[in-house]
Amino acid sequence: MRRFFLGLATVAGLFLASSQAWSADKLLNASYDVGRELFVQVNKAFIAQHPGVTVDQSHAGTSAQARAIAEGLGADVVTFNQVNDIDFLVKKDLVSADWQKDFPDN
Repeated sequence: MRRFFLGLATVAGLFLASSQAWSADKLLNASYDVGRELFVQVNKAFIAQHPGVTVDQSHAGTSAQARAIAEGLGADVVTFNQVNDIDFLVKKDLVSADWQKDFPDN
């Protein structure tokens, strides 16, 4: 189980390369809808390791989330279950084209 959460934390590390200022005390994770209950647990564990940080969630289908981000949703992190939606964000210059090299286990 610990390895599973470590993998999810790595996925949560897909920070968007946006022009918006990043606030270290508050993060917005745009995630796929099915992961809603899971990310309650992941966020709780993350916050325990990073006191003073809050994590807000946005849940929807990954394609809807990707479109919302492209249209201005200020997500700091994406946790998607569809590679093509991450690739969409790459094409919009919102995620590094090297994201798979940076996160080889995802």
